[in-house]
Amino acid sequence: MKIVGRKREQRALREYHESGLPEFLVVYGRRRVGKTFLVREYFKNEFTFYATGLARSSREEQLQSFCLALQEQMDGSEATARNWLEAFAALRRGLEEMPKGRRKVVFLDELPWMDTPKSGFLTAFEHFWNGWGAGREDIFLIVCGSATSWIVKNLFKNKGGLHNRTTRRMRIAPFDLCETEQYLTYKEVEFDRFRIIEAYMAFGGVPYYLSLMAKGRSLPQNIDDLCFAEDAPLKGEFAEVYSTLFKNSDSYIRVVEALSTKARGLTRNEIIAVTGLASGGGLTKILDELEFCGFIRSFPSFALDDNLCMYQLVDPFSLFYLRFMKARRPKNPRYWSSNLDNPSLNAWRGYAFEQVCLSHTEQIKEALGVAAISTEISSWRSSKSVPGAQIDLLIDRRDGIINLCESKYSKGPFAVDAAYESNLLNKLSAFRSESRTKKAVHLTMVTTYGVTKGRHSGIVQAEVTMDDLFTPGRL
Repeated sequence: MKIVGRKREQRALREYHESGLPEFLVVYGRRRVGKTFLVREYFKNEFTFYATGLARSSREEQLQSFCLALQEQMDGSEATARNWLEAFAALRRGLEEMPKGRRKVVFLDELPWMDTPKSGFLTAFEHFWNGWGAGREDIFLIVCGSATSWIVKNLFKNKGGLHNRTTRRMRIAPFDLCETEQYLTYKEVEFDRFRIIEAYMAFGGVPYYLSLMAKGRSLPQNIDDLCFAEDAPLKGEFAEVYSTLFKNSDSYIRVVEALSTKARGLTRNEIIAVTGLASGGGLTKILDELEFCGFIRSFPSFALDDNLCMYQLVDPFSLFYLRFMKARRPKNPRYWSSNLDNPSLNAWRGYAFEQVCLSHTEQIKEALGVAAISTEISSWRSSKSVPGAQIDLLIDRRDGIINLCESKYSKGPFAVDAAYESNLLNKLSAFRSESRTKKAVHLTMVTTYGVTKGRHSGIVQAEVTMDDLFTPGRL
């Protein structure tokens, strides 16, 4: 199969493979994002040793699977081991018997599943790397897993033998719009860019979800097939994603559900009030891990007031599931096709498009010609303005300009009328007054098909269209 996109990651894998140093790479990311596929396809499955953990399996089953991999891939290795220390000792012997001078790539997939309770796995793994692998310039160890809580605790924040022992980290993020378009083209699913953006608004750039799209079916038909049909493959996906990634996932889901109710996001205190979760290290851990995995984002207010730091749900599928699949529990297997002009769907499209824009700030900066200029990304919410004023995306530039970005999703060129012009003027006035900025403020519209020139459009000083959002990210 072909690797679509992932140019930056492929370049990094090549660099690590050719470094001539002992490398310990952790590949991580949310479920279904294509971590294993990328590593396996890049190396063409030609690993010196490859083993994968088994979901929801016992210590004995994990050991047996590991030892069978040893037997199949390394001649003379014993088929059984009484514990993980013996299993890793057998792996070490097998690697030492191989010809010197050749890079040995060891890939342990779904590593968190191997670490069953009281199995001794982590101690044996630490001993394997610290006592042998870290001193071998010919070893490239790659571990992979979706269980974010486990990876953060045991690899990135380990206080024992693996403290600061990883040499590389690679987060596999969902596709951006450019990669999504490339992937759908590869799958022979023919959508124009307007519909690709709407698909992205529902599923994000998660390759597995996109792989389920059927060619010859319209986007509404595909959404119905995947989400609302009686045997829809994504009906149970939401719970499965969070339970796979996070230990005690109920608290994580409570935070995500709370954030789904407020498009503008919530402060930490508001999250506590809505969820009933206690303030402290537990909540901090939940918020950090949700952000670490790309489900939420935290962003400062322009005024840099810590009390106004906002948390916002940015995972498209989580938002889509909670808004339509869970909250409404539609029984109509063609729910999406039957409600294309429903006001609730249109309201969702407006908010979801804003999230698409927020996840493509690199492309927005490129379109504005400021990619090389140092910038800070933030949001702002008025504490005084009546009516209220909020700006979801501010690009504060070192060259003395602030781009105040407004996102608008429409089926054609967007027309600024008198009422909307008045709303924009209120935002500009409130922002200048309350922020006391001395920089020039440029109102920037990010739209699907551009802004119609007319009586009220002169307030817009810069434009970005959906085509700009499909620009490849910097490689």
